[in-house]
Amino acid sequence: MIPRMHRSHRVAGALVGSAVGDALGAPFEFGPAGRFSARFPSPARGAHTEMCGGGSLGWEPGEFTDDTQMALLVATSLVERDGLDEADLFDRFRGWAAADPPDVGVQTRAVLGSGLAWDAAAAEHFRRTGRAAGNGSLMRTTPAAIRFAREGRAATLDAARRISALTHGDPATGEGCAIFHELMRVALEGEDPLAFLPFALIAVPAEHRARWAAVLAEDWTPEQATESNGAVWPTLGQAVWALRHGRDFAEVLRLVIDLGGDTDTVAAVAGGLAGAVFGMGGIPMRWASVVHGRIPGHGNRLWRLADLQQLAAALDGGVQQSYDPGVIPRIGPAEVLPGIWAGNLDGARYSEGDFAVISLCRLGDPFPHPVHRLAYLADNEHNADIDAVLADILDDMAALRAEGHRLLVHCHGGASRTGLVLRGWLVREEGMSVQAATAHVAERWPHLGLWNDSFTAALHRLRPDG
Repeated sequence: MIPRMHRSHRVAGALVGSAVGDALGAPFEFGPAGRFSARFPSPARGAHTEMCGGGSLGWEPGEFTDDTQMALLVATSLVERDGLDEADLFDRFRGWAAADPPDVGVQTRAVLGSGLAWDAAAAEHFRRTGRAAGNGSLMRTTPAAIRFAREGRAATLDAARRISALTHGDPATGEGCAIFHELMRVALEGEDPLAFLPFALIAVPAEHRARWAAVLAEDWTPEQATESNGAVWPTLGQAVWALRHGRDFAEVLRLVIDLGGDTDTVAAVAGGLAGAVFGMGGIPMRWASVVHGRIPGHGNRLWRLADLQQLAAALDGGVQQSYDPGVIPRIGPAEVLPGIWAGNLDGARYSEGDFAVISLCRLGDPFPHPVHRLAYLADNEHNADIDAVLADILDDMAALRAEGHRLLVHCHGGASRTGLVLRGWLVREEGMSVQAATAHVAERWPHLGLWNDSFTAALHRLRPDG
């Protein structure tokens, strides 16, 4: 069942989910199957998580690779040019490749370094070599799928093929991107992309349809792949297979990374789809909080979670918002529960560095604290799956407390969202009734806000008898 949520949650989930998958899979690239679960047999929620970094190229924990670097070039070109400008996008790709990023596909590097024009380079490479069915155009296409989804089936199929053809001359790769765009379009509308697969395949020309139908079939498994997952067919096939069998975003990513091989790319593709299905709130905050990276050849800007969320909104026709309110009067930190402090935005921002901070509101720049988690929680009635988000927050808090960290929980004003989590901790960890937990927090934290009825309802679902 596809959860109900506002479209903006799915849009943010798609772009962030793709980057998260890329960064999560990068340390396991070209390794054997099962390495991810062998290293992390259960969720790692303490100070050190599954965003472990490393790998053959020495990635930082949470650092995204060429997959997301190219995706951000697609996204910024689409936003700044107000649509698809192939020459502009190709120039951005070429500037990026010239800066010698550490992880570039052989085919992409050859096309971008050929010196040929945007409308000839990929086609000439394919004519000369006959090889152009890698997954390098599929890995970067999530932003375009978001941008053209609102324009309907014909527009999104056309954009997928044209953007793919900039670097991948084999039409099969463009058809893979087209199918992905259609699945994303349906997911962003809140429908089941898996149920839509037969209709997506109708758009594929007959000469390519059978091969795509085979890897996207309900009974297909990764063991049936006839190529490595560096090729476009098994990449999309594995992503769809994981979406079909994963119960949530985290399980989808675990499934694809455990397949081994080109783990960053397959996880980027799967993460985009899973993010659209499960929404931004479905992405574990311990992963989303640390995702980051730069785009070689395009300045020294460090892209972080808030930047990805704002860019996703712009791709979908929304307004890019600044989440940084400037300086506000500080409240807290004050110890409200044993080992758990509360505060407002600036009370947390300027707190001592040994706090493990749980931010419940959107931020501009993250805090300097070594352990900092950012939850996707709005103070309204439109949280996509508040129960899952609250459980994610409380699970991380429990793991961090078990490691001996002082916790600092805050939202913008330190009232409603902060109060939800403090009360939730008492309900779940101390066995209090909702009424008793509310009275306990109110006595120790006078800033508690109780206006959000959906928060109180979520607490009652934590303890139905209370």
